[in-house]
Amino acid sequence: MRPEILFPLFAPATSLKGVGPKLAPLVEKLAGPLVRDVAFTLPQGLVHRRRTTCAAAVDGEVQTFVIHVHEHQKPRREGLPYRIRVADETGFLFLIFFKVFGDHLLRSHPVGSARAVSGKVERFREVELQMTHPDYLIDAKLVDEIPAVETVYPATAGLPSRTVRKLALEAVERALSLPEWIDPAWKARQRWPDWREALIAAHHPQSELDLAPQSISRRRLGYDELLAHQLALARRKAAFKKGDAPAIPVSGLADQLEAALPFKLTGAQVRSLAEIRGDLASGKRMSRLLQGDVGSGKTVVAMLAAADVAAAGGQSVIMAPTEILARQHFETITAPLEAIGVETVLLTGRDKGSARAEKLRGIASGEAGVIVGTHALFQDDVAFKALTLAVIDEQHRFGVNERKRLQAKGEAAHLLAMSATPIPRTLELTVYGDLDVSRLEEKPPGRTPVATRAVPTGRMDEIVERLRQVTAAGAQAFWVCPLVSDSDLSDLAAAESRAAHLRQAIGPSVGLVHGQMAAADKDQVMADFADGKVSVLVATTVVEVGVNVPNASIMVIEHADRFGLAQLHQLRGRVGRGARESACVLLYDPPLSKTGEARLNILRETDDGFLIAERDLELRGGGDPLGLKQSGFPAYRLADPVAHRDLIAPAADEARLILARDPDLTSELGRKVRVLIELFDWRPTGAADAG
Repeated sequence: MRPEILFPLFAPATSLKGVGPKLAPLVEKLAGPLVRDVAFTLPQGLVHRRRTTCAAAVDGEVQTFVIHVHEHQKPRREGLPYRIRVADETGFLFLIFFKVFGDHLLRSHPVGSARAVSGKVERFREVELQMTHPDYLIDAKLVDEIPAVETVYPATAGLPSRTVRKLALEAVERALSLPEWIDPAWKARQRWPDWREALIAAHHPQSELDLAPQSISRRRLGYDELLAHQLALARRKAAFKKGDAPAIPVSGLADQLEAALPFKLTGAQVRSLAEIRGDLASGKRMSRLLQGDVGSGKTVVAMLAAADVAAAGGQSVIMAPTEILARQHFETITAPLEAIGVETVLLTGRDKGSARAEKLRGIASGEAGVIVGTHALFQDDVAFKALTLAVIDEQHRFGVNERKRLQAKGEAAHLLAMSATPIPRTLELTVYGDLDVSRLEEKPPGRTPVATRAVPTGRMDEIVERLRQVTAAGAQAFWVCPLVSDSDLSDLAAAESRAAHLRQAIGPSVGLVHGQMAAADKDQVMADFADGKVSVLVATTVVEVGVNVPNASIMVIEHADRFGLAQLHQLRGRVGRGARESACVLLYDPPLSKTGEARLNILRETDDGFLIAERDLELRGGGDPLGLKQSGFPAYRLADPVAHRDLIAPAADEARLILARDPDLTSELGRKVRVLIELFDWRPTGAADAG
């Protein structure tokens, strides 16, 4: 039950004055369906309205004047503006209106009337003072109603900032004082106000400093949201681990498999495998993330865990977001597992008829000890005999409901999520707070260092000629095309054009993969590339180059300045997997900004994905620097996870402490914390799920 003290905030936004059938969908689109959502829509800027005279007006500034209307000038022809000539004792000003009815303006502001007008002033042809569509044009007696400092709110078509401001201030007035859930000593140390005071202050900034994420009011509100989220994640994690799960001991079978590998595990792989085995043997459900750079050896660790499960009579499933990645996992693990007697099966959407039926029979009977697949694994006719371990690769590409459906096919199945997306340590808790995290921070031995160079697009012909020479000598290369726009068709056109250009220079061995191709055709090109029949693979997206080709030693990324730093790093990880000397060429459009230059320099200096993520965070300091929204990142309203990253760990610590002392939140503090949880109503899309 939601606490009664929150009822005013959880009323529908239509209960706000003026939000009728016309405005309601606009308010919901901009802010959300509740009064709370409108109250959580904070101002983005300030307009300072300086009172002045026509003679003292400053070009380009927002200013307020008290004037008299001298003349209405109707447009001489269509397309010209309606003009009102106004003046004070020091000079003239023209008010400019486009696409409005002059009769209305003439009736509302007759010649001789005294008016207060406010808006941005500009000089037309450096002489005539103009104000286009004034923000205010009211009776001069009401001039004091024009605010000297006015907050600017987000807006959308049909819902201007000033209307949003009015609704937001009414929404804030409805908020009641809430019981304090923050530890008094911590609150005093931070010099934070009470929750309602902070909300009011955030809506009444007096300077740009008050709008900044580091203002006292915004830090307080941000911490509240981070704490609510961490509490939700911690409770989800506890619920997931609550039930008993099959205890899987370390097996001689997995040790036999490890001994047969043609390489030694890295220290990070040994440590991560030990952590996973500790979870599997505990008798409680594992909910762990295995995070590691491209090529750090996540699949091998998952395979060894699956061997332990198979030795105990259980089944493991490895689910990947694309068929290409699923096939790659299958090809990596099949021979080693089958050498120790563990049968593997690949199930994708392409399996039909009797072949599919035979695979389903092997899964249902338990003959298949490890099953690799895509979304096809969710289907109702896929039944496991004893699903014990669910491994989900690139887990952020799957929704919570999809993960639930897979886990529901086993009784209290252990969960191992895997991700190659480098999330900075400072932000890790916000994305993976419901998971225990193991990190693979070492590259397996034998990986060839990749020389990274940034080259202006004006030198592309040199790059193409060099590519022609090295491919003639047997090398292979990726060529990633630019992100032209949000349109797949635009990206496709650019890729087709580049592939045609490269075929002219290099020959017919240039292949092309893109999102519009049929899966079978795409796989054929990939297979030809892996077999060496294609020397240069042109691709439109990051996902489609997720094929492991040890002979590929060159990565060319066109318009690299349009890609995120994390994307560039992951693309670079596709080369340097064999014995050949490898290179990554970042083609860019000069001139580069200082930030752009610094970002490309980071790639040249290091191949540590986690360090790159941290450095990128420092450089950008805001926005979505790492493509976080596509990485399962929470959609915060008041917290800025970059600016407030120093508050994330304290919020997580406080959440753990609260729940350790009072897991059911029945104490006095627990009841206050329940108000906080309900206020934000977090339903986080974390990887662990109670199912």
